Amino acid sequence: MVVHLDDSQEPGPDEIVRTLGEGTFGKVVQVIDSRNSGSQLALKIIKNVSKYREAARLEINVLHKLMERDPTGKYLVIQLLDNFDYYGHMCLVFDLLGLSVFDFMKNNGYHPYPMQQARYIAYQLCYAVKFMHDNRLTHTDLKPENILFVNSSFHVEETKRRKTVRVVDDAAVRLIDLGSATFDHEHHSTIVSTRHYRAPEVILELGWAQPCDVWSIGCIMFELYMGITLFQTHDNREHLAMMERILGSIPYRMGRRTK
Repeated sequence: MVVHLDDSQEPGPDEIVRTLGEGTFGKVVQVIDSRNSGSQLALKIIKNVSKYREAARLEINVLHKLMERDPTGKYLVIQLLDNFDYYGHMCLVFDLLGLSVFDFMKNNGYHPYPMQQARYIAYQLCYAVKFMHDNRLTHTDLKPENILFVNSSFHVEETKRRKTVRVVDDAAVRLIDLGSATFDHEHHSTIVSTRHYRAPEVILELGWAQPCDVWSIGCIMFELYMGITLFQTHDNREHLAMMERILGSIPYRMGRRTK
């Protein structure tokens, strides 16, 4: 695949249609694949920086390992279709999906998902994460931004308060962004997860394993159904205090071991 990395060009065969998202690692763009009847794909383009290139190699390795165990995508983890090097930029090719459950909710005025859809999204998330855990992997960055609808088409409904809200037609999702996924035998960074979904053992620097993903899932489930972040903070002590307010005191054995 030849991709012209020039957003100003008119879309053509194997060219960028639009930017889907940007981050510190690089960007994700929508492209046309002329080799495959002009199908639309998502292309993750990694900056030509050594640490990001290495992270991309690790992500490719994780995706390949998971695809060996799940060639059909039954377990709802995004599948890598292709990867290549473009003048030092690592490029990963995926199926084009819809909006993230976060972006859909944001575009919907942070209106929460109906119980039935919140439950269905949570079930699929647990199903995908269990598959990773069974293969000795921890995702370490579970959050609503990393759960994408397969198709985010929607219809409009009127609430009891005569307010119109968007309701997604099909709540089928895929789990994405395995760039931080860590095998059990690999080095475990001290701090993982995006702040609001970070488990107490990570904040307390006690070491972590698969249960840190389970904590993140709990935070996500609350957010899907309530439309607000469970722990809206940027400070460690405040974060722990909020946890204690909801769950009771941090266990003594954990408090004793932390610095």
